[in-house]
Amino acid sequence: MGRWEPNARGRLAEAALELYSERGFEQTTVAEIAKRAGLTERTYFRHYADKREVLFGGSDLQDLLVGAVAGVPESTAPIDALAVGLDVVSEMFDDRREYARKRQAVITANAELQERELIKLASLSAALAGTLRRRGVPEPAASLTAEAGMAVFKVGFERWIAASEERAMAPVMRELLVELRAVAAGGHGS
Repeated sequence: MGRWEPNARGRLAEAALELYSERGFEQTTVAEIAKRAGLTERTYFRHYADKREVLFGGSDLQDLLVGAVAGVPESTAPIDALAVGLDVVSEMFDDRREYARKRQAVITANAELQERELIKLASLSAALAGTLRRRGVPEPAASLTAEAGMAVFKVGFERWIAASEERAMAPVMRELLVELRAVAAGGHGS
């Protein structure tokens, strides 16, 4: 496949994940990723700033979550707006479970990548809190809802990629939101 072929970004991400899974993150170079994708290092750096960013690049997740929450009627309770956002985000992952499992295994094996993942989640939480504030949700409710939402997403994602989990992501997220509501109401969940 030539350098001019479409989907260079996707090809680079796929090649990086394959190499990270085979050799490990530290042992893989950008040159090897570009070669595996049939592209040049220069093309790689047009799409990604460094070899970490290929696992975290793009703002699709944030754009989807924030856009969905922003689009819910203002009369919707913050936690219900969050539920809509998590449903929309879950759809993005529907056909990506194996990719997500491999990606998470690479991240789990490297402290630097774990740190980067936490930074991305914090950024996502801040963007979500900002969206809630723009919807008229006061502080600290906006930040609490955003942080709780990220906790639901993180725990739900980990459950969804587990080998024993066969359900789509949305039902997993909804189940955890029910648990969160039960705990907040003074119960112990299920």
